[in-house]
Amino acid sequence: MTDYRSVPVVDVAQDRRGAPTQPGSRMARRAAGAAPPPPPPPDGRPPHGHRNGGGGQGKMRVLAWISIGVTSVMVAGSLTAYTVYRDAFGNITQKSVKEDIINPRPPDTGALNVLLVGSDTRAGAGNAKYGQQLAREKDAGGKRTDTIILLHISPNRDKAQLVSFPRDSMVQIPKCKNETTKQEMPAQRNMINSAYSSGGIACTISTIETLTQIRINHFVEVDFSGFKNIVDALGGIEICLKSGVNDKASKLVLPPGKSLLNGEKALGYVRLRKYGNGSDIQRIRRQQIFLSKVIAKATSNDLLTDVGKLRDFVAAAAGSVTMDPELANDTERLIEIAMSAKQLTANGVQLTTVPWAPDPADENRVVWTGDATKLFTAIRTDTEVAAPAPSASASAEPKVTVKPEQVKVQVLNGTKAVGKAKEVADQLAEQGFNVIGVGNYEAPDGASVAKSEIHYAKTITSAPDHAGTLAGAVLPKPTSAAGKVKAINPTAYANPAVTAGAAPSGTPVIQLVVGEDFDSVKVTKLPDSVKNNTITASEQKNACT
Repeated sequence: MTDYRSVPVVDVAQDRRGAPTQPGSRMARRAAGAAPPPPPPPDGRPPHGHRNGGGGQGKMRVLAWISIGVTSVMVAGSLTAYTVYRDAFGNITQKSVKEDIINPRPPDTGALNVLLVGSDTRAGAGNAKYGQQLAREKDAGGKRTDTIILLHISPNRDKAQLVSFPRDSMVQIPKCKNETTKQEMPAQRNMINSAYSSGGIACTISTIETLTQIRINHFVEVDFSGFKNIVDALGGIEICLKSGVNDKASKLVLPPGKSLLNGEKALGYVRLRKYGNGSDIQRIRRQQIFLSKVIAKATSNDLLTDVGKLRDFVAAAAGSVTMDPELANDTERLIEIAMSAKQLTANGVQLTTVPWAPDPADENRVVWTGDATKLFTAIRTDTEVAAPAPSASASAEPKVTVKPEQVKVQVLNGTKAVGKAKEVADQLAEQGFNVIGVGNYEAPDGASVAKSEIHYAKTITSAPDHAGTLAGAVLPKPTSAAGKVKAINPTAYANPAVTAGAAPSGTPVIQLVVGEDFDSVKVTKLPDSVKNNTITASEQKNACT
């Protein structure tokens, strides 16, 4: 990964307060030389389609996508000309919400998770012109969010992922402070976007953390008042249509094939309903592809090396964004996001929608399926940080690469929780491990085992390698020891997921004793429902919708 700390920044003679930089300071070292950053390579399945959304809803979904591009380009610009956006940073609205999060928070795993929300607040002159239309399209009241997206950047900062939460998801919202009165509101079951309307971004963060067990490090809010200006500042966005459009409702007239949309036409395009089969699912797909192009253009070298264009874009973007102070004031963290955004665009902006199904109680609402938990676990267990190369004496490191399907596992429950061995065995089997049996383990003192353990036969030379593969898949990572333990009431485990012959005769059986500290098995194989809800890079580049 590029070391952002070594990337020079040009034309920095002063720090943010206007004071001259000190020789040898970090700011001065960055100002020492400059070169434009290397150009990024060029340029998800949609959420539910059970009903058509209003025009205002279309604009709301755009907002979180725009916030990604806004954040990325404002920071990526720092790699080219700090003075272009230095003053604009002062125009970013900052809001601290840490004190308003009143629920226990998940641990920080080293990953960087940024919550992106689109706010439809009608506060401010730029938003007022949309007030009457929005009042007709949604319930009266304060601000709402029609879009909630999680930007996950791996601990190594070499992978980035976007996860979208359908606005109509019926979920359990935890107790929160009312954003206006600061009075505590009781937990309730409601649509996920109601957390934002009553408790603001703090309640939204708390809701996502409670549901996913993923720590949210920062947030970015964006309203729609600057949407047209942002698109115009980017020089427009090119889209491709299978057939022409002449829609009075959205005031949009476009020919078939490719068209370059300015801000006004872009608003009409993302609101367009009477096109194709007219379904909401198709409309959302068009929106996602459109905004993937926004992100690609916002992080392109053409913009970052054109001071005039960069200045216009930053000016348009700064007035539309609200961030937590920890993010807005941390240049190095912002650069981390920018560099990861380049990686994101290199592989195509992949948006995954949380797996969902119709709510049995209301066909106009959705609930998350069991596969959603697997998606969240995959993100939450993305904890590996690159380790230094082992020394010649590091004999504990596996000598060979052993695949999960080559590892025979016996899972033993070392706790008092009934059925724990089967639960963990199922998780391991889903990730390809060759689970052959389950059972119990009783410590000499009869107490539950505090920490999970791995045991293997002393006499088999390849056993440590197999144990290492298993240990790397369990969180927290268990310690491994030579010498097996006695299993109580062992039974066979049927594992249809394992390919016959993957673990040949003579393969050592590795014992996993599940302790009280067991969290989960890392998820590296996602179910088809997650893959089917992701728009691929190929779709983004070649789609004519």
